[in-house]
Formats: sequence, C-alpha cells, structure tokens
Amino acid sequence: MKIQLPDKVHKIIETLQAAGYEAYAVGGCVRDSILGREPNDWDITTSAKPEETKRLFLRTIDTGIQHGTVTIMMDKEGFEVTTYRIDGEYEDSRHPKEVTFTASLEEDLKRRDFTINAMAYNEQDGLVDIFGGIRDMEAGVIRCVGDAKERFTEDALRMLRAVRFSAQLGYRIEEATGQAVRELAPSLQKISAERIQAELVKLVTSPHPDYLRIAYETGITKEVLPEFDLCMETPQNNPHHCYSVGEHILHSMLAVEPDKVLRLGMLFHDIGKPQTLTIDEEGITHNKMHPVVGEEMTKKILRRLKFDNDTIDKVSKIVLYHDQEIALTDTGVRRAMNRMGEDIFPMILAVHRADISAQSDYKKEEKLEKLAYIEQTYEDIRNRKEAVSLKDLAVTGSDLIALGMQPGRQIGEVLHELLELVLEDPALNQKEELLEISKVKIQKLAEYL
Repeated sequence: MKIQLPDKVHKIIETLQAAGYEAYAVGGCVRDSILGREPNDWDITTSAKPEETKRLFLRTIDTGIQHGTVTIMMDKEGFEVTTYRIDGEYEDSRHPKEVTFTASLEEDLKRRDFTINAMAYNEQDGLVDIFGGIRDMEAGVIRCVGDAKERFTEDALRMLRAVRFSAQLGYRIEEATGQAVRELAPSLQKISAERIQAELVKLVTSPHPDYLRIAYETGITKEVLPEFDLCMETPQNNPHHCYSVGEHILHSMLAVEPDKVLRLGMLFHDIGKPQTLTIDEEGITHNKMHPVVGEEMTKKILRRLKFDNDTIDKVSKIVLYHDQEIALTDTGVRRAMNRMGEDIFPMILAVHRADISAQSDYKKEEKLEKLAYIEQTYEDIRNRKEAVSLKDLAVTGSDLIALGMQPGRQIGEVLHELLELVLEDPALNQKEELLEISKVKIQKLAEYL
C-alpha cells in the first residue's frame, strides 16, 4: 500500500533514518490517508530518544518531553515526533504514572486505543499493521488494541472516542469493546469537562450525530450528559410527534448541516421537555414553557462542559426561540429578526425546518408551507436592506444630540421608538424623515420635563 507523505513529513522521517533510527508516520494520519481523507495533522513515531531527535533538527519545542514528544518546526509548521514508548500504570484514567522508552515499534503500537489508529507507515517499509487495522476498516469496525478493559482503564475518554469514531466513519463498535464501555462508563467522571466537550462536538458534527444513541445505550451519556438520558426516556403521546423526546432530537440533528452551533442547538432544543411534561385527561402529553426551561438548562450544561461564551449565547438563544411563533407578515418577520437577533434568525429557521422534519406527518405540509413563507419573506427583507435593528437606523444618537437632546437614557428610548416605527413601515427609515419625527418627540419631552 502506497501513502503519499507530505514533503516535510518525508524529510523528518528520512533525517531520522539517515541517522540510524526508525521513524514512521503513525495513527490518525495513516488511517485518514488510507480512507482518502486529508489528515488534520501528521504524527511521527521513532526509536530515537527525545534528545537524539532534537540534535538532528534546527528548531524544536519540548511539547511533552517527559512522555517522549518533541515538536519539530519546519517553515512555521509543527510536527510532533514521539519516541517509541511503553506506558506504565494509569492512576487517573488518563495519565500513565510513568513511561518507558522502547526500541520496539510493536510495543509502541500496542498502547494505542483502536486498531484503526495503530498503523504506521514509511516509504521504506510500507504499511505496518500488526493489529488488523485494515481488516477492521474493511469490516467497518471499531475495536480496541488488545484487551478493551485495559485500554479504557488507561484513558476513560477512549470510550467516548469509540462512539465518536463510530459516528465519524459509520462503523459499528465491536462486541467486546462495547461491553467494556458498558462496564467502565462510570470512570468517565474522572475526565475533564474540556476533553468531554471536544469529543462531544466531534460526535455531533459528524455524518452520524444520531450515533449519540450508542453513547446512551452504553451508559456514556448517563455520566457526561444525564439530561439527554431523561429525554430518551420521555415519551411524546401527541399528534405532532412520532418519537420519544430523545429520538426526536437524534432525528432532528440529522436534518441540519454539521455546524457546531446548529447541531448543539438541535441537541438541546427540547432538553426542557422532561421537566415540563404534563398529561391531559385524554392521555395527550404537553410541554408548555419547555423552551424557557430548556434555555436555562442549556446554559448550565454548556457551562458545565466549559464551552465558550459565544457558543453558550447562540445555542441557548436557539433553544429559547426554536418554537416561538412568527407572524406571517413582513412586519412580523422584521420584528422576529429584531427580537431574536440577525445572526441567530437564519439559524432559527434552519432549526425549525429540522424540527418539523423529525415530527409526525400531522399538519407537516402546513408547517412547511408557513416556514417557506417566512424564509422567503426573510430573504426579501434582506435584499431590500430594511432596518431591523438600531444599527440599521438612518439616524444615530449623535444626530439626536445635534438636535439638542442631552446625552443619557432618553436618547436610547427615542431611538427605540424610532425603530418601532421603522419596523412597521421601512419607508420611514430616511434621515430627514426620522429627524422630523425626533424633533416632535424632543419637544414633547421638553414640555413633559
């Protein structure tokens, strides 16, 4: 099997080999190359000790030298080069107590998580696949290298990574590997929120975000996202729905593009339904106020998982507004754009479409026709460049001060009043027109005071 190594990777391997050491591209870059994908980065493994590696290259950084990793800089691009190693005992489900350098490539590959990530390659020896990575890729299987319990005991995050790789590649998880996840899932409690977050984002933005179902079935979400488990266990006996809350969420994620904010918006859009569940006399389920409850829950969950403030703000707004009624008029759409925010509004429309797609057929055509009208009206408003926020107004606070208003809260109040007028009638958004209206308002304020 021939893999085209980047020139810089080839040069690093060749330099190490010329000095008498073994060196290979290893791990995910080999896997992705075989799959015909562009690797995000290229990792190199070598028999050279860190100090020996450093002596061969002009610019190096000690990024993890205690674990044998040196970053070689070539034209401002970094490549991690790690010495063959054997990991010692793991004490925290993440870090080995100690590492021992070894001269054996096989020993180094033994410590890796999955067979598909335990292959190495150089142009001299070709593909080194000791543990059957190619076989498992051909079969579409995620399988641990060696004993699954040992691999997951070494690093508990590997359990979530198994589901993530399954979702990214569309592979199934091998039986013994899955059983080990079920037994050891509680040890995920020891993993940092930042690492959980990174894997969760990769999973939900994958081609198969609905594989989060596997994380539920194996007990992973019980440890890292218990709110989702409640959704999976909450029925929807309602004409508008044909799935449980959790299954509805999974189906809806498939119906929106793989953008982080949109997929997270779908994951959490109904997260408040279990907490707001009521059942009427006819046995029909209802979830009034679930967007409001869900917004607060979403903020708490995303903070717990250490998401950045911008993501928290956008996703929680999507949850709050995803079910909100929008009047079928130009004014109604302008007001919705103003209320929800111009950056969020198109996301809300995408979320609404995905939400409908994962519902029952009850009134589905009617809902889609209404949504299509709103989408077209939104595009028309944008094309006409109509004002929907204060920044779009033809006058500013400075203009009001020039008319004689004193700086302060009243300027903001007048601008908001002008915006209300413009939302009703976009033709009013002319500077001269708004200044004349402002003069009247300023006069009335002066008389009131």
